[in-house]
Amino acid sequence: MHIWPGNPYPLGASYDGGGTNFALFSETATRVELCLFDEDGKETRIDLPEREALVWHGYLPRIVPGQRYGYRVHGPYDPSRGLRCNPSKLLLDPYAKAVDGDYRWDQAHFSYDFGDEDSYNEADSAPFSPRSVVINPYFDWDNDRPLKVPFHQTVIYEAHVKGMTIRHPEIPADVRGTYSGLAHPVMIRHLKRLGVTAVELMPVHQFVHDSTLADRGLSNYWGYNTIGFFAPHNGYSSFGGDGGQVQEFKAMVKTLHQAGIEVILDVVYNHTAEGNHLGPTLSFRGIDNPAYYRLVDEDRRFYYDTTGTGNSLNVRHHESLRLIMDSLRYWVTEMHVDGFRFDLAAALAREFHEVDRLAAFFDLVNQDPVVSQVKLIAEPWDVGDGGYQVGGFPPNWTEWNGRYRDSVRDFWRGEPSSLGEFASRFTGSSDLYQDDGRRPIASINFVTAHDGFTLHDLVSYNEKHNDANGEDNNDGESHNRSWNCGVEGETDDPEIRGLRERQKRNFLATLLLSQGVPMIAHGDEHGRTQHGNNNVYAQDNEISWTDWADARHQTDLTRFTRHLTRLRAEHPIFRRRRFFTGEPIGEAGLPGIAWLRRDGEPMTEHDWDAGADHTLAVFLNGDGIPEPDALGEPIRDDSFLLIFNASPQDAEFALPGPAFGQMWEVVVDTGRPEADEEIVKAQTTVRAESRSMLVLRRRY
Repeated sequence: MHIWPGNPYPLGASYDGGGTNFALFSETATRVELCLFDEDGKETRIDLPEREALVWHGYLPRIVPGQRYGYRVHGPYDPSRGLRCNPSKLLLDPYAKAVDGDYRWDQAHFSYDFGDEDSYNEADSAPFSPRSVVINPYFDWDNDRPLKVPFHQTVIYEAHVKGMTIRHPEIPADVRGTYSGLAHPVMIRHLKRLGVTAVELMPVHQFVHDSTLADRGLSNYWGYNTIGFFAPHNGYSSFGGDGGQVQEFKAMVKTLHQAGIEVILDVVYNHTAEGNHLGPTLSFRGIDNPAYYRLVDEDRRFYYDTTGTGNSLNVRHHESLRLIMDSLRYWVTEMHVDGFRFDLAAALAREFHEVDRLAAFFDLVNQDPVVSQVKLIAEPWDVGDGGYQVGGFPPNWTEWNGRYRDSVRDFWRGEPSSLGEFASRFTGSSDLYQDDGRRPIASINFVTAHDGFTLHDLVSYNEKHNDANGEDNNDGESHNRSWNCGVEGETDDPEIRGLRERQKRNFLATLLLSQGVPMIAHGDEHGRTQHGNNNVYAQDNEISWTDWADARHQTDLTRFTRHLTRLRAEHPIFRRRRFFTGEPIGEAGLPGIAWLRRDGEPMTEHDWDAGADHTLAVFLNGDGIPEPDALGEPIRDDSFLLIFNASPQDAEFALPGPAFGQMWEVVVDTGRPEADEEIVKAQTTVRAESRSMLVLRRRY
C-alpha cells in the first residue's frame, strides 16, 4: 500500500474526505509501524515514512471512517532508563477518536513474563487488544451553541451514563445504559422537572476494566481508568465501537442543549490504565514511557504515584501537556461539552513534588482561548503528601468543597463544635475563597457524590458494607460522618424511617439553599440505595444502578427536591454572586445577614463556642444584594429567615422584631413537608421539630 508523506499535525488519525493522515509522537522510537486491520482481523503493517519534530507521520489515500488501526513502536527496551518500547505489543493511538473492542487479558499484554519482571516478552498482543478507529468528523450540529449558564444559576447533577438509564422501564431496551438512553425524552423530562441545569457525567473517556477486577468477575464501573482521552467510551454506545459512538455522543449533547442542560465531563488526566512498572503495555508506555509518565529519578523502572493507581501523568513534559490541552479543546470544539471536573486535580499541579498553583498546566489553561472559557471544576486533592488543596486553586477555577460536605454532615448528625464551621460553609466559604478574589461560586457544594454513601445510605448506615467488592470490607472510606438514626440498615420501624426521611430533607434543603453551586448525586432525589456499599467502583450491577421501579415509591422526596430547586431559581438571595458582609443596608439599617439565637437575639461569641444546642437561625436580607443584574439594574428579593434545629428535641424559636419583618410565611418545613403554608407574626414563636429545618419568607 503506497503511503504519502502526510503531515505531523494534527496528531492522531485525520480523515479529510479523500484519505487519512496518521501522526504519532515518539521521541524514543527508532521505527513506527502503522497497523491496519480488515473486517476479518487481518493485519497489514506499513512503516510511517516521515519523522518531523519528533512526530512520525504518513497519509494513506482511500482510508475512510471505520478503518481499524493501531501502532507497533520499535526502539530501546531498558526499564532501568525508563525505556519500554516493544513492537510485539499493539498500541492504541493516544489521539484515537474512537476505540473498537475491549481488552481480553492475556500474558501477551505485558512486556515481561509473569514471575520474572526482568525478562522480555515477545508474544503478540494484537489478538487480545482493541483497535483505534478512524472516525467521520462531520456532524450536523444545526444551531447548537454553548449555553453558558452562569455558575450562580447552575444546579449540577452528577450522573453515570449507564447506571442512570439501564433499569428505566420507559427507555427502549436497546438504548438503556447508553448515550442515547440519557438523551431519551423520559430522562430529559426528569432532569428538567428536577431543576437541573447541568449534568456532570462520570468518566466517558475510553477506559479499561482492570485485569485484577476481571479475575474477580467484576469490572471498572466508575471508569476512572482512562486509556483514550479523545474517545467516547464504546461501552456506553448503542452503535458499538465502529465510530458511531462519536455521533451518538454528539447527538446526546445536542439534545441536552436543546433542553437547556449543559454537559460537564468528569475527566481523569492524572493517570492512565497502564498501572505501575508491572502493568500492561497498552499505549503510552510503549510509545514514549518517559514523556508520558513521571518516573522515579533514583530508579527509572518505577513510577511516581500520587494517584493511588500506579502511575501519574508527566505534566512536566511538553507532550503530556499538549495531549491534555488538545483533548480538552477537542471535547469543547468538536463535542460541544460545557466544562470539566478534573479528578484528583492536585496531581496536575505537581511540577516536582509539591502542589503548585502556578504550575504549567494552570498557565496553559488560563491562557487558552477555548478551555479557559468553559466551566472548570477541580477535585482539589490527590493521595500524595500535601495533596489536600481545598481553597488552593487559581481564581478561574471552582472546587469540589470537601469541607462543605464534612461540615454539613457533622452538623446534622449532631457533632459537637460544628456550628461555626457550618455557618461558614452555608454562606459560601469566604474563608477559603475570598482572599484571592474568588466569589461564592468557587464552592461546588455537595453532601454526597459517587464516592461514598448515597443520601439514603448516609442516614441508614454507620459503617460501610463493601463485602461484594471482594476486599474483605477493607476498601472505601471508614470515616463517613454518617448516622443510621438508631438501626443499621433497612428497618420497618416507622419512627426511624420518618427520622431518616426528615434527615434527607434536611440535607437537600441545606444544600440547595446554601451560597455556592449545589451538586446533587444522581438518585438522591428519590432515595437510591447501594445497601451500605460506599465504594461501588467495581459494581456494574443492581447494587449501583438506579432502581426506577423503587423510585416511583419515593415521589414525595422528588417533589420536595423540585420545590427546593424552584425556590432557589426564583430567589437570587440564595445564589448571590458576592459574599455577605453583615454591614447595615438600606433605610431600615438591617444587616445583609444576621445570625440569631432561639430567643431571636443576635448570636454572641459565647453562643458560637457553646454550640447553642445545635440550633440557630439566619436572616438573609433581600434588600442587601450588592450586585446588579445583567442589565445593570439593582437586584431586590424577598427576605428569608432560615431556622436550623439539629438537636434531638423540638425547639421553640422566637421570631425577631418587626424591623426584620412583620409577617412571615413558612415555605419549607422539613419536619412537615406536606403541611399547608403557615403565616406567623413578628415576635411570636415557631416550633421546629427535632432535627428539622424551617424556611420563612417575609411577607411584609
